[in-house]
Amino acid sequence: MGERRPLVGVTTQSLHAMDGMPEALPDSWLMNRRYLDAVAAHGGVPVMVPLLAQDEATLRALFDRLDGVLIPGGVDMDPASYGAARHPLCGRTDPDRDAAELALARWCIAERKPLFGLCRGIQVINVALGGSLWQDLHAERAGSIKHDYFPNQGFARDHLAHEVALAPGSRLRTLVGAGTLPVNSMHHQGLRDLAPGLRVTATAPDGLVEAVEFDGDQFLLGVQWHPESVEFVDPGCRHLFAGFIYAASRRRG
Repeated sequence: MGERRPLVGVTTQSLHAMDGMPEALPDSWLMNRRYLDAVAAHGGVPVMVPLLAQDEATLRALFDRLDGVLIPGGVDMDPASYGAARHPLCGRTDPDRDAAELALARWCIAERKPLFGLCRGIQVINVALGGSLWQDLHAERAGSIKHDYFPNQGFARDHLAHEVALAPGSRLRTLVGAGTLPVNSMHHQGLRDLAPGLRVTATAPDGLVEAVEFDGDQFLLGVQWHPESVEFVDPGCRHLFAGFIYAASRRRG
């Protein structure tokens, strides 16, 4: 038998929390398959993680079997999770997802397990470590460029909206192999107060934080864009998944 492939947890989303869905829908968990395909394409075995916020023992038992965790994009975080009052432009939230992902992120950080956050995922990482968010960039952050190129506004998920500048000496820049990277952009929130311990490793033209990581050998990487939507055509984004799965493989070994 060959070497066992790493088991990677991919968190899910409550169906009723999504825009356009009746809030009275029965509880269902789902996630865009692009994230799962990207994990599998680079040698990981993706597992959809249920949002067992009220059953921490079971969530923990699943976490203990995982070699890495991927937190994908999704609805806005509840501002109560970072001690803020709700802004009128904050969208739908998913309290069970907030609780489950914050727990998973903190466990990963405490146990040095590979953690990869995409769009909402970078925001979860920042909040898990004590940071906060802009609830709407256009309304709250003066000088912001457009970041909300949403598919429901007619933009393709692989629409490259702007470039990000990558920090010299960062894991991100090493993986991408360049100093800049064109990225897609499907968010209206962003990192406000940076959490202690995080290093900014990419910024948008307006200075918004677009990526964070830890210094040292622990794989913790959060990016504000959606590499799963362009990684099959963009080598730089492809290398992000390859680096994450490699770290998960090393963890398994």
